[in-house]
Amino acid sequence: QVQLVESGGGLVQAGDSLRLSCAASGRTFSMYVMGWFRQALGKEREFVAAIRWSGPTTYYGTTYYADSVKGRFTVSKVYGKNTTYLQMNSLKPEDTAAYYCAAKDRMGSSWYEDYEYWGQGTQVTVSS
Repeated sequence: QVQLVESGGGLVQAGDSLRLSCAASGRTFSMYVMGWFRQALGKEREFVAAIRWSGPTTYYGTTYYADSVKGRFTVSKVYGKNTTYLQMNSLKPEDTAAYYCAAKDRMGSSWYEDYEYWGQGTQVTVSS
């Protein structure tokens, strides 16, 4: 069993930056991939970014981003901890959504599918 908790959401203005955190606990020894998704009101959940690594203490990881956030968002992992960050720069009103952290033990079929564990979400609101 794995538990994920997101934090760092809030209300900001267009052009501002915000950093989200996702802390994982429980049986995380086999975790290999952590991702970020978001869901705006009235829309389907969409993939944002993800990072994969070989173990809990890995510092470097391979990342993947949705086209809509490339060059603006950065996903990273805290060394020695099962924690990931989503650094969001140059925020736009279109980024307004509930952001969810997710994790899976194996890469599976793709970067954006087959996630096994999910957090409860944190709201990000960007005003124009």
